[in-house]
Amino acid sequence: MKKINMNTSEIQVGVVGLGLMGCSITACLIMAGHNVIAVAPISSDLNHARQRIEKHLMRSFEDGITLIDTGTLLKLLTITERFEDLKDCGLVIESTIENLEIKKAVYGKIESFITPDCILVSNTSAIPISLLQKLTLYPERFLGLHWAEPSHTTRFLEIICGDLSAIEFAEYLYKLSHIWGKEPILVRKDIRGFITNRLMYAMYREAFYLVENGYATIEDVDRSCRNNAGYFMTMVGIFRWMDLTGVAAYHNVMKDLFPDLNNSTEVPKLIDDIVKNGGKGIANQKGFYEYTEEEAKLWEETFTDFTYEIRKLALKYPADIIEKKKLQQLKSNHK
Repeated sequence: MKKINMNTSEIQVGVVGLGLMGCSITACLIMAGHNVIAVAPISSDLNHARQRIEKHLMRSFEDGITLIDTGTLLKLLTITERFEDLKDCGLVIESTIENLEIKKAVYGKIESFITPDCILVSNTSAIPISLLQKLTLYPERFLGLHWAEPSHTTRFLEIICGDLSAIEFAEYLYKLSHIWGKEPILVRKDIRGFITNRLMYAMYREAFYLVENGYATIEDVDRSCRNNAGYFMTMVGIFRWMDLTGVAAYHNVMKDLFPDLNNSTEVPKLIDDIVKNGGKGIANQKGFYEYTEEEAKLWEETFTDFTYEIRKLALKYPADIIEKKKLQQLKSNHK
């Protein structure tokens, strides 16, 4: 591994795949000061990538996420179809579709040009890192970086080790990602779905069960999530929440409730029917809710506004807020 370097201006990063998430990852890295080589394996991505990234940067400047103007930041960006342009990168992030054969082909192209000590990571959310790294020349330098959309505003990032990953690479990315504005999670043992998806999909599964069996409507379930979990999760996670609200009470409920929760391994009929009928949600106005074209656009715009606003609130309550308050109290007591 190269000498530890946290100077982002000296660490060139490659992003391969310029869909929605690839573009927001690119915006995040540029704002952190990296020179980014953004590779479009699909030529059609070239038509929208620069415009999408520029839009992210402009809004981030307006909201104070970055203090550097968009024109200056765009000088750090190179958009290309040429994999050979990755040759000087210290880190390459693959963000293509969840298809094993496509990823294997992409890794082959990437590794034809990067150096052996360049870290290679996948933004997969579904395929085990231990499986993907076996498709590469140097599996010890291969890890997962699981981002959340929109990647340039969220604090979320999972760093996942595969069975063959060298821990020093993971620890390096853990430190580096703080410069990206993240509060990262280091997953030291590979597990399908990693941490966040396992938690979220358990909730999704129960949500489908409640709707499909007539206990609540889709609207009711969404309202429940917004006004309960949505009320506290920006500040604390589930374990801190139980500490704050009484551990023993949760213990009592678990004994009675866990045996009664849905544990089906089948894809729920509700989502299966929607997908088989071509539903894609906001993208084509057909999902769990029906939308007019105008409504879909308004939901997309409003959600974008929300991601910037919720970021401002969340930053008031960082992971180390109690340590900071204790330090302030200590300073006050010594005055």
